[in-house]
Amino acid sequence: MSALADLPPLRAVIARHGLAARKALGQNFILDLNLTRRIARTAGDLSGADVFEVGPGPGGLTRGLLMEGARHVLAVEKDPRCLPALEEIAAAAPGRLTVLQGDALEIDPRDHLTPPIRIVANLPYNVGTELLVRWLTPPAWPPAWESLTLMFQREVADRIVAEPGSKAYGRLAVLAQWRCDARIAFTLPPAAFTPPPKVASAVVHLEALPEPRFPAPAEALQRVTAAAFNQRRKMLRAALKGLAPDIEDRLAEAGIAPTARAETVPLEKFCALARALAR
Repeated sequence: MSALADLPPLRAVIARHGLAARKALGQNFILDLNLTRRIARTAGDLSGADVFEVGPGPGGLTRGLLMEGARHVLAVEKDPRCLPALEEIAAAAPGRLTVLQGDALEIDPRDHLTPPIRIVANLPYNVGTELLVRWLTPPAWPPAWESLTLMFQREVADRIVAEPGSKAYGRLAVLAQWRCDARIAFTLPPAAFTPPPKVASAVVHLEALPEPRFPAPAEALQRVTAAAFNQRRKMLRAALKGLAPDIEDRLAEAGIAPTARAETVPLEKFCALARALAR
């Protein structure tokens, strides 16, 4: 711990390595180590877990994870400029940090980490939603990870925990709540980041359920939610007509009125519709 605590301040690291955040990479760094340690603690007791971190940048959250006792951290960073700063952290925590340069969309944490695995990340804004959907829709369930503790724009966080009937309710809410317990842990103002984004952010914590809340074929549920919410202003009989020629019969089988709109349909009925479409 003392070697980690003796590392230079993040502002000094950024200046020394020329790590100005790049908009094209969706970078917004958190420099307050008290805050990064709070994010790490939101993931629970890390002493018996390996952690997959995406987009560590200069390593603020990486330090927080290690200081909060993570057994091992795999940090995947696309920006080669950040690698020297991350290697300095690895040297201060021998054997506990592996740094890979690459695209997190192409890396399977199971190839590098030992379960239980927790994913903790201040996600780059430009790939955050895509990564979440991939983590929520693996070929088999339970997934490789036990929990996700992720930073998103507040608008995206609201969509993950939204209830039916709200404007934020959509595909993310259905996929997340189908297989996880999801909650917003806390919010952060733009001033918490360097450079400050234009919007507030939030940390979302998702715990994987042993089994989905309701039975449904994953592929069918993805297809039906994508079609339903891509045309959310339309009645479902119109929005889903491309999925089956007898879509009104399938809707009726699932207990959904053909004139209903996607934002009013609860998770249980979307699952029923996925089962009906997969027959």
